[in-house]
Amino acid sequence: MLEPKRRSDLEDPEVIAKKDAAVKWCEHASAHSGTCGGKPWKYVLIPHDTIADNMTLAVLVARFGHE
Repeated sequence: MLEPKRRSDLEDPEVIAKKDAAVKWCEHASAHSGTCGGKPWKYVLIPHDTIADNMTLAVLVARFGHE
């Protein structure tokens, strides 16, 4: 689950709360998915100004993903 946000909003309490909820949702989805042969879910909050035509999803996930 990738979510671009304006860089100035990354420390906003509402954005942080939404991120925390999304991370937890991905944990639950991954646990369920693992029981039926599915793939894990990840949440990545991406500063909007880092997205460019030459960026791949793999690079964005590696740079901004949280384990």
